[in-house]
Amino acid sequence: MKNEKFKVANLVKELIMYIDKSFTNFPKKEIELKHEIKQSSYNLLLVIYEANTSTNMDLKIELQQKAIAMIKYIDFLIGLCYEKQIINGKKYIKFGEKLDLIIRYVTAWTNSTHNYNNQVVSNL
Repeated sequence: MKNEKFKVANLVKELIMYIDKSFTNFPKKEIELKHEIKQSSYNLLLVIYEANTSTNMDLKIELQQKAIAMIKYIDFLIGLCYEKQIINGKKYIKFGEKLDLIIRYVTAWTNSTHNYNNQVVSNL
């Protein structure tokens, strides 16, 4: 896995790798849940990249907010895995730490973008 300068993307990539590693013995009857978590994490990475490359500040903020919602959705799905005893408490805590770190970075990034956007508008 190639590291890049964009910290948020690196954190999401680490989450994806941890999901792959943690869900090797996933029960077949819950395969839809596994698929949804994996697909949502890939979609999260895509939204992060789209927000990072967007030059339209309103779209950038919208994508950043969508990323926050997606992180919360993934957190819900992971919580479901814990409730169904698919993952143990240790993995659940590790997932929580990873998701919390990502959401903190995305929230700070959103606030920074929002402040920059307000500054540019007020200078006009």
